[in-house]
Amino acid sequence: MAYEQAALGRNPAASGEAFLRLGMAYSAGEDGETDLVSAHKWFNLAAMKGHVHALRYRREIAQEMSEAQIAEAQRAAREWLRTH
Repeated sequence: MAYEQAALGRNPAASGEAFLRLGMAYSAGEDGETDLVSAHKWFNLAAMKGHVHALRYRREIAQEMSEAQIAEAQRAAREWLRTH
């Protein structure tokens, strides 16, 4: 996605703030439809980087997601960490 590249720039191990912005963009559907799985993934990564607001946002969107969607988002976050 274009705003992933813009937010992360040349540094794929970007800051928690960059990950939070990506989560917000996906949860708001800035590039079309909302994508809660991707939003949860980026909020999770932001939380791992110590961004305290990401925990609250992740918890809020999780209320709108199925267990399968949450599991998918968690797998995506682990995969991202593995490859970056």
